[in-house]
Amino acid sequence: MDREGGYVNDPDNPGGATNFGVTIHTMRRLGLDFDHDGDVDKHDVQMLGRTQAVDLFIKHYFEGPLIAQLLQPLQATVFYMYVNAGGNAVLILQRLLIDMGFEVVVDGALGPQSIASVQAAFETAGGYLIDAYGIALRNHYLRLADRRLASRTYARTLAGQKGGWIRRPEEFIAPKYHLSQSQFNKGSRHGHGRTNVSIDVWWWRQHGPRHCRSFS
Repeated sequence: MDREGGYVNDPDNPGGATNFGVTIHTMRRLGLDFDHDGDVDKHDVQMLGRTQAVDLFIKHYFEGPLIAQLLQPLQATVFYMYVNAGGNAVLILQRLLIDMGFEVVVDGALGPQSIASVQAAFETAGGYLIDAYGIALRNHYLRLADRRLASRTYARTLAGQKGGWIRRPEEFIAPKYHLSQSQFNKGSRHGHGRTNVSIDVWWWRQHGPRHCRSFS
């Protein structure tokens, strides 16, 4: 809640009017017409309280999409991304599992197959799975900033520093995998989505989870 902050309505943010991280689109989907005027608009978003937002997050972003059934070390990262990007959080996780050699359906929804594959990946890779997912989130936002010019300042500030889209995923990544300022600048010159900083997922393709003992 502290990370998301209070009410904002940035025209460059595709989420639209947002309060405590809850977007107007989510409130419309849930029919949260707080002022009972027959529609859900920015005034309803402004009326959303912190306690209400917490309840929404727990019900619709943590328990509902089954993030609560993931391994505890991964829950915070996937939950963070689900708040910001909905089902993309799960799509990114499932694509990462595919890259690691696990068979899952990439459909943006957690189910028994994806949850079991996360368990198996963690048993093999341990904390490196958390790093790999965090890096995948960072790369997602770098590519998004490449495609959407209006949103680029969320990835790179006007002063040339890392924006929130980059800093926040790195809160979930081990410091040794953070982009240095020089790496970030180099990547920005060649396009936001291009970076060579990653976990060695290719190793998984070569050996597969049955043969892997660790990422170290």
